[in-house]
Amino acid sequence: MTNVLELDRIKLSGAATTRDDAIREVGALLVNSGNVTQAYADAMFDREASVSTYMGNLLAIPHGTNEAKDGILHSALAIIRYDEPIDWDGNPVRFVIGIAGKGDDHLGILSGIAIAFSDEAVVEKLQAAATAQEIADLIDLDA
Repeated sequence: MTNVLELDRIKLSGAATTRDDAIREVGALLVNSGNVTQAYADAMFDREASVSTYMGNLLAIPHGTNEAKDGILHSALAIIRYDEPIDWDGNPVRFVIGIAGKGDDHLGILSGIAIAFSDEAVVEKLQAAATAQEIADLIDLDA
């Protein structure tokens, strides 16, 4: 599970102001980097319609449905931080992490994200990070 998170898939300041635009924005990072098909990115809306991907601590993790897993070409993450919180079904979100895991890769990826975002001190550091590298370093996917 190498190179799941490349620095060019970390945006320090996203453009979206709504939940749906944020899903579109993070999906586009995964599509444009060649890791998923557009069909997988579109399926992120199907997942969101069935269950919110809001996780708490300013985090949402949009991902496609099980039926769309064929659209995952390589396991990958895309991270977008927003300057102003986005209303995610009534919850404030500043970090949107698009996830695409081939096979069981998503379990390890989610574990690393969960560990980082369960620690409020780490969340504060993520909010203050000045570079994509700082964000990548704080989300340890080798845990």
